[in-house]
Amino acid sequence: MHPAFSVLIFTVTSGAGYGLLAWLGAGQLLGLTQAYTIGLQLTLGVMAMVLITIGLVSSTMHLASPKNAWRSFSRFRTSWLSREAVFAVLLYPIAALYAAAIFWQWSMIDVLAGLSMVFALIILFTTSMIYASLKTIRQWNTPMVPALFMAYALMSGGLLFVAVSGFSGVLNPQLLIVVMALVLITLALKMVYFFWQGKPTGATIQTATGFSQASVRLLDAGHSAPTFLNREFGYQVAADFLLRLRIVMTFAVFMLPLGLVYWVFADTGIVEILAVAWVIMMAGLLLERWLFFAEARHVVRLYQGDQRT
Repeated sequence: MHPAFSVLIFTVTSGAGYGLLAWLGAGQLLGLTQAYTIGLQLTLGVMAMVLITIGLVSSTMHLASPKNAWRSFSRFRTSWLSREAVFAVLLYPIAALYAAAIFWQWSMIDVLAGLSMVFALIILFTTSMIYASLKTIRQWNTPMVPALFMAYALMSGGLLFVAVSGFSGVLNPQLLIVVMALVLITLALKMVYFFWQGKPTGATIQTATGFSQASVRLLDAGHSAPTFLNREFGYQVAADFLLRLRIVMTFAVFMLPLGLVYWVFADTGIVEILAVAWVIMMAGLLLERWLFFAEARHVVRLYQGDQRT
């Protein structure tokens, strides 16, 4: 699949925003934010909503006609994209009420914190299901995609949460341990995903054409000029280049941030390093999401000469 940069920005930035909001809500429910000032809590909430908004706005940029984005709300019963859009819009008034509850210390602050957290997690799941529900793309049609989407968001949002907290002088060593554990769990999930992805068991040109007893190969592509299918679904990248990018991505998303977080855990006097770790992780997640699209192989490629997906 051809990676659209606007979609990469959307999934990475909004994911971090939803993850940060989920951490803020969970912190309120678990009492982790009791030592946080009202200003710090509001700062974390505003940062989360800014990241979410940047992502949602960028998601419309890959549309041929962005003015028709409103149509995504009209198919809630059958479309994961529609569900994502509806829940994303509903989150804004809930988040605004949560911010008001923080500022005025309303008694219902726990309820609003819980709603914000639940809605953030629901939206992350609906976003992931836009891809995981596509049976035409084997690399996406797996429960591991929602699991990884959620893990990436909570990992990047959690790292931002502790980084901003550290700048404000309320760094919690226990939270650093949780973030480090989450990075390791996500790394393990990604390695399992790579292993599964390397063992193709999907459609082949034989199953696509129905000729299962003979060798099938394409004689004529049926067109003499590039088409939409070629550009979007026939995106090709050299296998050795993809492998090198996987290695770079693994270091940027997992290894380097993990090492930097451990450094801060060993010496809490250098909390600024957490911000560096978060920036590196976000850059690595952009690369991961590019790979997520570039390595996806739509079954339509079988009718363009591929032997299997």
